[in-house]
Amino acid sequence: MTEDTMTIREMCDAFNVTPRTLRFYESKELLNPVREGQKRLYTRRDRGRLTLILRGKRFGFSLEQIRQLLALYDVDGGQEAQHREAHAIGCERLADMERQRAELDEAIRELKQQLSWCEEKLAEFARTARTG
Repeated sequence: MTEDTMTIREMCDAFNVTPRTLRFYESKELLNPVREGQKRLYTRRDRGRLTLILRGKRFGFSLEQIRQLLALYDVDGGQEAQHREAHAIGCERLADMERQRAELDEAIRELKQQLSWCEEKLAEFARTARTG
């Protein structure tokens, strides 16, 4: 390995992913390691792309959205276009996440109410059983 490339094992260790994950992203043409026979060598560019892929997945972006963002980097003015698109997708995803959180907060409130009601009923049953 040179300073500019990493083996599949080094990538797995550095990014806490499996070889299967790296091969999957390669099959989806999101990563393009250099091949030396059967050996894959990942460049700085691959490491940067994997960082963005993993961040996008953590935020709930689809692979297609991630692919589009990565593709923008390679066109003229790509960094600006990439940042604009990432911002737009990120704003949409944040709105979705906040909506999901509100729905989850409401479900949690309702479940707590139901559990409280059940606890009251169980306490009534226990009192009735002791006195009855």
